[in-house]
Amino acid sequence: MLSASILWTHAFAALLFGALALWAWRRREPGLPRHPLAVALGLTALWALAAAGIGEGESATRIAEAMRNLAWFAFMIAMHRRDGSVRPPAALGTVYGVAALVVVFALLIGLGANAAPPQLAPGMATAALLLRMLVAVAALVLMRALHAAVAPGANAGLRWVVLALAGLWLLDFNLFCVTYLTARPAPELLALRGAGMVLAALAMAMGLHHKGDWNVQVSRTVAYQSLSLVAIGAYFAVLALVSSVIATVGGANARVLQTAFVFGSTAAILTLVSSTWLRAWAKVKLAKHFFRHRYDYRSEWMRFTETLGVAEGAAPLDERIVKAMADLTDSPAGVLLVPEGTGLGVGSAWNWSGETGPADAALAQHLAATGRILELDELIESDSVEAALLPHWMAHHRDAWAVVPLPHLGGLAGAILLARPPVRRPLDWEDFDLLKVAGRQAGSYLAEARAQEALADAQRFDEFNRRFAFILHDIKNLVSQLTLVARNAERHAGNPEFRADMVSTLNASADKMNALLARLAPHGRARADAPRATMVAPLVDRIAAARRGQHPVTVTGAQGAVALADPAGLEQLLGHLVQNAIEASPAHEPVTLAIGADGEAVTIDVVDRGTGMSPGFIRDKLFKPFVSSKPAGFGVGAFEARQLAQAMGGRIEVSSREGAGSRFRVVLRAAHAADVTERAA
Repeated sequence: MLSASILWTHAFAALLFGALALWAWRRREPGLPRHPLAVALGLTALWALAAAGIGEGESATRIAEAMRNLAWFAFMIAMHRRDGSVRPPAALGTVYGVAALVVVFALLIGLGANAAPPQLAPGMATAALLLRMLVAVAALVLMRALHAAVAPGANAGLRWVVLALAGLWLLDFNLFCVTYLTARPAPELLALRGAGMVLAALAMAMGLHHKGDWNVQVSRTVAYQSLSLVAIGAYFAVLALVSSVIATVGGANARVLQTAFVFGSTAAILTLVSSTWLRAWAKVKLAKHFFRHRYDYRSEWMRFTETLGVAEGAAPLDERIVKAMADLTDSPAGVLLVPEGTGLGVGSAWNWSGETGPADAALAQHLAATGRILELDELIESDSVEAALLPHWMAHHRDAWAVVPLPHLGGLAGAILLARPPVRRPLDWEDFDLLKVAGRQAGSYLAEARAQEALADAQRFDEFNRRFAFILHDIKNLVSQLTLVARNAERHAGNPEFRADMVSTLNASADKMNALLARLAPHGRARADAPRATMVAPLVDRIAAARRGQHPVTVTGAQGAVALADPAGLEQLLGHLVQNAIEASPAHEPVTLAIGADGEAVTIDVVDRGTGMSPGFIRDKLFKPFVSSKPAGFGVGAFEARQLAQAMGGRIEVSSREGAGSRFRVVLRAAHAADVTERAA
């Protein structure tokens, strides 16, 4: 039953692959390497026919299998090189070459095992089987690289072919593994492989029927991973071969020798792989000999920007900039030099050890003017003019390698001194181009950070200056009152009522000045107290009485109005408005304070018959800070008055006419008299 299943499944697969070969040969789809594909399909059909007719272990079948593998490798190479597209990296070409050599060696050893003496035949057969396993592993790795290189969504047909071909080699690998472990062929797996070949042929037919783009692109990462996986597979194959040889010649100590070899070779491999120098050396050699460009610019730029823009809470930006620049060239350390006076001072460092110091103005000016990247080894060895610009500590530091300027808008945002990488090498044009672009980007990040710090400092100073301007405005009003008191004291010093009023004014002024000093302090009160029920009339009367010695002020309106307000803030607000009204009014025209209440709101009108204001001035300048129509004014009274009103949940309405005067109406939320009584109790 199994023999019949093996025969008919392989024969049917041979028929399908033969038909596919004829179809592929006659197909005219652009981009499809039809001749290599047709040859590979035809040789696969020939191999399947040999496996069905004469058996798996015969020499003719082995030769057909080797020719099939080489043909599929040729098709895969053709997929990378068709239509004049960019060729794959030499790393992949090397892998294909090594895999092809292993195919040939496996064939030769297998053919030799059939003709070898009985005592050598089993060992040679085992070696041939291990090499066939290695071929299957290498083929699967290469198929993975081809599948990863296919652009998603654009090559559905090619993906079907790749997956079907990978399935063929996966079946072979499983068959070889079971044969090696059990030391005998597995008929069940041979039958399963025949059925799998039929399915693979059908999958390839679906892929070939699909019309579309057959282009592929191989990334540098895929090439590196392919080489790594092939190296791992080769290591295990060598391990198995040597273990088999030791088992043959080792005698009674074979098990001990095998264990020692396995542990020793594994320790040696792990030691080599963990070496930073070896990894750097391998990367440099592969990039130099197997790739057109040293860098994978897309991945390098993504890593660079990710390092610079890492989430808050990581290392400071200056240190991240140094690390991002160092990672580009595998430099293990770096130090940032920042502008300091006319020269450069030491900033943040990343993994840097040893002496550091400043650089004078000559080096800073040279970097800013030329933007050149200085390779220290070359400068010092050639004794160039630029070498004289280097500070002593930098020129004699054993790890100093290159100075990368960070230009920004025609200036120099800083410079980075990079340490020498593990593998010493000169900088080439790719290094210079990449470091120049990255240096400009890092310079913009650094300059932006410095600008943000300067802006934060300016905002803090602006807050202090704004607070000081408000207080200076209040001090000016107090000085005006005290000046008036001093001038009237010369004429009314003998009047007891005047003296009592003068003492009251001086005490009130002293209290206000103390309050102003408290507000000016760093931790002074910056916000008004929460609004509470406040009797408006007594507060307005107090303000009017304080100003009557300076100018006539009258109070009218509802005496029982209660508003939700901050008493200190409301007094300051009305003080600004009354003072502005007095300064705008003629000496004989009184300023009127009118109180109104309608149950929902309380209004306080400050009315004068002065010069008035134009609509444009009210709209564009009245409530802007530091804008004043008075020659000696500070321009903050109206602005602060509106800020205070808004803090209490109120507003200020203005109506004015040039030559006829102005009306400032303060609108506050109304409270109830019971609230005042309850608060007093």
